[in-house]
Amino acid sequence: MAITQAMATSFKVDLLNGVHAFGTTVTRGSTTADTFKIALYTSSATLDATTTAYSATNEVSGTGYTAGGNTLTVSQTPTSTSTTAWLDFADTTWASSTITANGALIYNDTNSDKAVAVLAFGGDKTSTNGDFTIVFPTADSSNAIIRIA
Repeated sequence: MAITQAMATSFKVDLLNGVHAFGTTVTRGSTTADTFKIALYTSSATLDATTTAYSATNEVSGTGYTAGGNTLTVSQTPTSTSTTAWLDFADTTWASSTITANGALIYNDTNSDKAVAVLAFGGDKTSTNGDFTIVFPTADSSNAIIRIA
C-alpha cells in the first residue's frame, strides 16, 4: 500500500463537466462555492491518481482529529497568470493533536466527496499533543496546490 501524490484523474474529468466550484458561480444556479475538505491517512492507505472519492478506510485517528478531516478555505479563488490557471488553499491545522499521517486527500464535501488531489508526505509525520499543520505552497502560477497549464 502506498500514497502517491497526484491530481485525481476523476477530478480532471469533473472539471470538464463543471462539477467543482472553487469560487462563486451562477452557472449551476448557486452563488456560493463548494466546500472542500482535507482528510489525513496512515501509511496503510492506498491513494493515487485513481482515487475517486473520500473514504474513511485507513484514515488517521487520534486526539484532535475528527473523521473527514478539516474544512479548507480557498485563499486564492481561481485566477490565471499567462497561460496557467490556478487556485490555492489557506494552511490548515489540527490543534493540540496526537496523530501520525503519511498523506492526505483533498476532496469536495459538497459533491459526493469527490477526490481532488492526493498529497504524499514522503513518510510518516507525527504530532504529539501539538499542532499538526498542512502548509500549502506559495499561491502563484508556479507553485499553487492546483495548477492547470
